[in-house]
Amino acid sequence: MRLVWLALALWGAVHPMYYFVTYMREEGVGLVGLGQAWYVNASTTGLTWDLIISALGLTIWAIYETMQKRDWPRLLAIPATFCIGVSCGLPLYLYLRERKA
Repeated sequence: MRLVWLALALWGAVHPMYYFVTYMREEGVGLVGLGQAWYVNASTTGLTWDLIISALGLTIWAIYETMQKRDWPRLLAIPATFCIGVSCGLPLYLYLRERKA
């Protein structure tokens, strides 16, 4: 399963980023414009909040388990989640969780 988690983490990092970069190129906006697009209508706002709540849940879980197991590399999933997305952070956490500490 480790390779599945790693493959999903890589896919979760690259695939969504392709669409973000494409959008920013087409619209001529930077990160601020991209962030504003997340709240254009009720559908995107709901999806945005869904991802924010998921990211917070993953963060709390990662911190809680890391403190219990003292396996500090697991915390790399937190910046991956907030800088890339839950689609990268969650499978990365599962990958790191299954490695031999």
